[in-house]
Amino acid sequence: MTRIPGRRLAAYSLPMEPERVVLLPGSVLPASMAYGALIAALGPEVDAVAKELELYRDDSPPSGWGLDTEIDGVLREADARGWERFHLVGYSGGGAAALAFAAKHPERLASLTLLEAAWAGNWGWSDAHAQLWKEYEALESLPPERFMAEFMRLGVRPGVKLAPPPPGEPPPWMAKRPAGIAAFLHEFGSYDLDRAALSAFQRPVLFVLGGKSNPDDYGEIADRLSHVFPHYRLVVFDDRHHFDPPHRIEPERLAAILSEHWHTD
Repeated sequence: MTRIPGRRLAAYSLPMEPERVVLLPGSVLPASMAYGALIAALGPEVDAVAKELELYRDDSPPSGWGLDTEIDGVLREADARGWERFHLVGYSGGGAAALAFAAKHPERLASLTLLEAAWAGNWGWSDAHAQLWKEYEALESLPPERFMAEFMRLGVRPGVKLAPPPPGEPPPWMAKRPAGIAAFLHEFGSYDLDRAALSAFQRPVLFVLGGKSNPDDYGEIADRLSHVFPHYRLVVFDDRHHFDPPHRIEPERLAAILSEHWHTD
């Protein structure tokens, strides 16, 4: 039999699709300011969108706003990009929206990351957590110039010193924040977050906690969720707190943790 010489074919590998990530900010900083450093650290192989909260689309919270409004906004963002499945990252109030999204649309998520997600609701909290939330609710009676300072004080361990606000006039977007934070606080008291649905969530969940954050708030939330999600991991940044969070202060370290998290089977 005559052999016909053949040509050796070069080995080609198809380019891998980038990781697709939606990042939801908290109730204070705009999304681009909150996540700019982290997106840069994640690099070009990650297709990340820092999505602004629906809460701040207008000068005041939209009529009927709630966590379901934020869920609809995430769905619109993902659908507009043609993303059937994606990673979802949420910080503080954005973390609460991410929790609500995971409960209602688990099939859309490849993973969930909660950066000190805020939560209250009726989950049988400790007396310390319940008392703390009474203090949060009392903030609404304060004038705007005291509101933000007291809100920040409640988010950290007693004795932790917070950086003073930058000098000069506050940026225009800051005027929206007291009303936005108050809207979140009201929503946390009434929203029915489906714990059973979260217990059925089968994708990996990461909770990132600051060691200097208020343990009666974010520490207790992290502990409670560890008994809810079947595939849960807690990472503590000892030197960070809620207002100098890892995604802004240690973005390279957090980016490495997220990359590992996204590739967890």
